[in-house]
Amino acid sequence: MTTDKAALLRSLHVPGSPLVLPNIWDAASAQAVREAGFPAIATGSAAVAPVLGYADGERTPVAEMLAAVARIARAVDVPVTADIERGYGLKPDELAERLLATGAVGCNLEDSEPRTDELIDAGEQAQFLAEVRAAAGPALVINARIDTYLSGDGTRKAAVDRARRYLEAGADCVYPIGLADEDEIGALVGEVEGPVNVLFKPGVPSLARLAELGVARVSYGHGLHKATQAYTRGLIQAISEGRSPYGDA
Repeated sequence: MTTDKAALLRSLHVPGSPLVLPNIWDAASAQAVREAGFPAIATGSAAVAPVLGYADGERTPVAEMLAAVARIARAVDVPVTADIERGYGLKPDELAERLLATGAVGCNLEDSEPRTDELIDAGEQAQFLAEVRAAAGPALVINARIDTYLSGDGTRKAAVDRARRYLEAGADCVYPIGLADEDEIGALVGEVEGPVNVLFKPGVPSLARLAELGVARVSYGHGLHKATQAYTRGLIQAISEGRSPYGDA
């Protein structure tokens, strides 16, 4: 069953017809995404962490993060992929075993240190990804995040070099975070020769345009959770001022 869900998730990464993943933070938000008709569910670490009472950057105890992923996976009938930062210090074999035990069939793994934003050596990260792949086999869809636009020199060459190495190491998709320029997205997709994930945020081309550029996956990071929290604060502020939070009194 797990392998079947992983195969389904992997098949949804189609360049030109991207898998769209409105990242969620708990079982209720996962169910809302499923009810809207999306074929897969993705968590966002920067959204899940504050729900659990922690800051992002691997400050959540790994057992709590994995328990949250398990609750989400139990709540929906579609593949779940989890943002697990850089693995919370687990060795590749233990990481694969414990993640698969939650019911998740995919993961994001980033190539910078979550607490310091320091970029990891590309060879070291490729080896890490290869070991996760070896431990999980086909049961886990690996989305390899590339942080060179944030923590590196910001060049396309650096991102493409890492993308190719990570794909060769066994990643199913690469995720150059911080990429927003339309021309740069198109050029990178053309050079990588593998599925590319783009983070949707203000300034990024529309979903239709990203499809035209050959993107295979679109994520929303913690954007939806951030917007939800801002809305909730507004409701609470209305109550504190003696107003109705529903706007009807």
